[in-house]
Amino acid sequence: MTKTHTAVQPSVLGLAGLPYFLIAFVARLPFAMMVVGVLTLIVSARGSLALGGLTSAFVGLGTALIGPLLGAAADRWGQRMVLLLSALVNAAMTVAIAIVAYADVPDAAVLAVAFGIGASAPQVSPMSRSRLVGLITERMDSSRHARTISATFSYESAADETVFVFGPFIVGLLASLIAPWLPLVCAAVLTVVFVGAFALHPTGRHVSASRGADGRAPSKPSELFRPALLVVVVGILGVGLFFGAMLTSLTAFMDVHGRSEQAGLLYGVMGIGSAIFALGVAWLPARFTPRARWISFAAILFAGTLLVSTASTVGQVITALALMGIGIGPTLVTQYSFGAARSPEGRSATVMTMLGSAVIVGQSIGSAVTGEVAERFGASASLLLPAVAGAIVLVAGVVNAPLSRTTSS
Repeated sequence: MTKTHTAVQPSVLGLAGLPYFLIAFVARLPFAMMVVGVLTLIVSARGSLALGGLTSAFVGLGTALIGPLLGAAADRWGQRMVLLLSALVNAAMTVAIAIVAYADVPDAAVLAVAFGIGASAPQVSPMSRSRLVGLITERMDSSRHARTISATFSYESAADETVFVFGPFIVGLLASLIAPWLPLVCAAVLTVVFVGAFALHPTGRHVSASRGADGRAPSKPSELFRPALLVVVVGILGVGLFFGAMLTSLTAFMDVHGRSEQAGLLYGVMGIGSAIFALGVAWLPARFTPRARWISFAAILFAGTLLVSTASTVGQVITALALMGIGIGPTLVTQYSFGAARSPEGRSATVMTMLGSAVIVGQSIGSAVTGEVAERFGASASLLLPAVAGAIVLVAGVVNAPLSRTTSS
């Protein structure tokens, strides 16, 4: 009589370990504090809201331009060296802006340091996604890949949403109770300690098995510009546009009602809902395909943006934000899943940082354009712009559908 043994399949938690998720979560926090922290510092130190907004935009510009290059470097040489170097440079630049903000230097110097902060920002979220996808695809049975990646991205998106809710809150608390420069100094310390720990975690040694002995990927760089991948970049750019337009128009709307300081609290209604529904994606049935999910949840998001565009009371805005929260989280999870599935061989970190940078670029553009519209035409006009962003996300999802059938993803 023979006994048969069924091999126990490892989980992502078992492969990476609980400390990994705790470290990776806190390591995201400094960047979530950065844009608001820089804005708060410059407005306080230099007395200029316009310069504060421009300085924050330069942080985003630096990340958008250099972030994908950091991802490409990580794909080539591994994440550990790239993360350690970027953490040290970023911490130094963050402390530097806390100094130059109060110094008798030209505004151009402040903007240059802000660009350096963004350019050196450690790409923790994209690299965490890339790292976990590598573990899943190389150490799990292929029959479990799709569902496990979806569940992992659900967690990753929820983690991003959570830190971007708490990051600005921490900045506001430290700046108001102690000093405007303190949040940035704290962010620098967190960067050195937790991004350093993230880089040195055993999973940081992992380099894709598809890489050759010389570190080169088997795929060509031109494969990063295939329509099936570009449509995902456009879709996630639309999500970034939505984030920027929604927060800025919400601030303008609440300012009209004399409660501008409550805009962040209302925005949290959408953020919390988004995080909850992002986690729920992992439990959706397989027959509800990713291409159908994108279109369905983007349609919910778009419906919410149409509702907010006609809102005249705070209660109506809250209802619209709750509806948008249902749509935005699952849409973002699905887009990242498509990005992982369509990454050229050996270029996972590059693709993840491309997608992360697209969110930042969209957010910066959305904030700038919406702020200009609000100033020129009023808060009601600015509430129309989230619908434009929502339409981009939905149309990209529709375009993605036939490409999904072609690429089998």
